Amino acid sequence: MGASAVNHTDVNTRTGWYSKAVRGDTGSAALEGYAGASDADGAWSGALSFPRIQGADCCGEIVTVGKGVDTARIGERVLVRPMHRPAGAGPETLVTFGSERNGSFAEYTTVDDEHAVRIDSPLSDLELACFPCAFSTAEGMIQRAGLGAERLLITGASGGVGSAAVQLAKRRGAHVTASTSPAKMDALTALGADAVVDRNDAFPNEAFDVVLDLVGGPRWPDLLDALAPRGRYVTSGAIAGPIVELDLRTLYLKDLTLIGSTRQDARVFSDVVNYIEAGEIRPMVAETYPLHELRAAQEAFLSKSHMGKIGIAIAG
Repeated sequence: MGASAVNHTDVNTRTGWYSKAVRGDTGSAALEGYAGASDADGAWSGALSFPRIQGADCCGEIVTVGKGVDTARIGERVLVRPMHRPAGAGPETLVTFGSERNGSFAEYTTVDDEHAVRIDSPLSDLELACFPCAFSTAEGMIQRAGLGAERLLITGASGGVGSAAVQLAKRRGAHVTASTSPAKMDALTALGADAVVDRNDAFPNEAFDVVLDLVGGPRWPDLLDALAPRGRYVTSGAIAGPIVELDLRTLYLKDLTLIGSTRQDARVFSDVVNYIEAGEIRPMVAETYPLHELRAAQEAFLSKSHMGKIGIAIAG
């Protein structure tokens, strides 16, 4: 391992937030957990399983290979596909690196060879480690939506996935409106957003063809009102809370499409790696912590005062 980074899934898996028993936002019990109420179904794919080495982001070097893997791969610099289907598993089997299996918060890790993807880039390990989870999540949402040169609203735009989505949407020619706190508006404009809106202000009515939502929560109905007829809504997160109110009349009278986005075709991660190598996207490293200060890194992450990713330095 060279470097990793902190993601919402680290906190959510650790606390069991994915459980149906949990109705609050992702910070509702980020420090103390849910007192066992979420143990049965709190991970991405069911029950929590501890001990677990977390860490969904991975930039490292192959130091040895297993049976049947070409020894020429030893020495390759790689990024690990964070969400994947293990070889031989069913078509809907989901494994998240650092959740269903051990991840990257360690000096060494293992992964199926097809999910260790070679990267050729002048960027540092810490910079590269900011890409895998956030950018593949954002690119997966964009590909599911079939985004083109359209009007796009991104919620939670200052976070890792949100800021990744800004860059990835701009490379497709979209007109990007980013929803964020006032303190982060200038940074998102500098990143490429065409417009920024205060996350507490009203959204313009029927102004967007696509919404990429990472927030959810009580303002969710406003996002559907902001979509134009035949608009597409895509979600891959619910930072402000997973329980929302849907007026079915809004859905069917406006001919809207609602899309959930977690599973990814293999091409999603390969595309992200290609964008990196072509210099079409850049990393957003807000802060860096050594591995032994992982707790402090997660506490800093939960403060939400940063923009982009908090990196974890592992290699000496």
